[in-house]
Amino acid sequence: MNAARTAGRSRLATYFHVHLVSDSTGETLNAMAKAVVARFDGVIPIEHIYALVRSDRQMERVLAEIASAPGVVLHTLVDRELRDQLEEGCRVLDMPQIAALDPLVGALSRYLGAALSTRVGAQHALDTDYFNRISALDFAMAHDDGQGTTEQLEGADVVLCGVSRTSKTPTCIYLAHRGIRAANVPLVPNQEDGERLVGLKNPLVVGLTVSPDRLVQIRRNRIDGLNASHTSAYTDQEAVRDETVKARRAFERRGWPVIDVTRRSVEETAAAIINVLNERRTQRAGANW
Repeated sequence: MNAARTAGRSRLATYFHVHLVSDSTGETLNAMAKAVVARFDGVIPIEHIYALVRSDRQMERVLAEIASAPGVVLHTLVDRELRDQLEEGCRVLDMPQIAALDPLVGALSRYLGAALSTRVGAQHALDTDYFNRISALDFAMAHDDGQGTTEQLEGADVVLCGVSRTSKTPTCIYLAHRGIRAANVPLVPNQEDGERLVGLKNPLVVGLTVSPDRLVQIRRNRIDGLNASHTSAYTDQEAVRDETVKARRAFERRGWPVIDVTRRSVEETAAAIINVLNERRTQRAGANW
């Protein structure tokens, strides 16, 4: 009986407050917190995000909110006085506080023998990389779902090709945020077979595949969301199987790298594409020596 109760309790989620304090946008801190919490099963954070904290008065309000919801405090503060204020406030509240980037920054500083920058939000500066990402995002939107001529697609770093619902668009958007100019062309039975991509010289063409069973499920969910009928070949098991088999054969015949997205998140698919893209760039650079 006691064992059963213990087992039942072990399945309950553990909630805790996590306070994320940043003098910039808070994106870095939020991503780090999510990555760390994901390592724990059954743990659900209640996030309190304080972005653009750059004055004593703002820090006072932050500490007041932290006091009202005790938990863990993570920060990426650069300003020494604000850090001291937060650390002292957490000490008084007897609450753990962690400078999330300190171990990495310290190790890199020792390795490089370089002084640290005290400029707030340095990673978000309006530099060349920033404008490249904006340009890549514009390119992805303008060349989504087969838009653009073959000549225009030559301006891409990578072109994704696959049947409908293989996460082509979200993957292109994710790649754009990494500064990669990505376009996508859907394979549509009796309409688009991807042949126009064969002659592309600059971009890497990548084929995306997915298991037929998973694809049917995704498409049915899509149809349900639109309150439409399931009677078309779009969701027919055999038709979908035939569609995916033909797509994979076309990719292999053309020598394109193929990525199966069945059990991959958009981030994982994008990471795999970036790896292939980097390998290709390395090979091209070696050939030019």
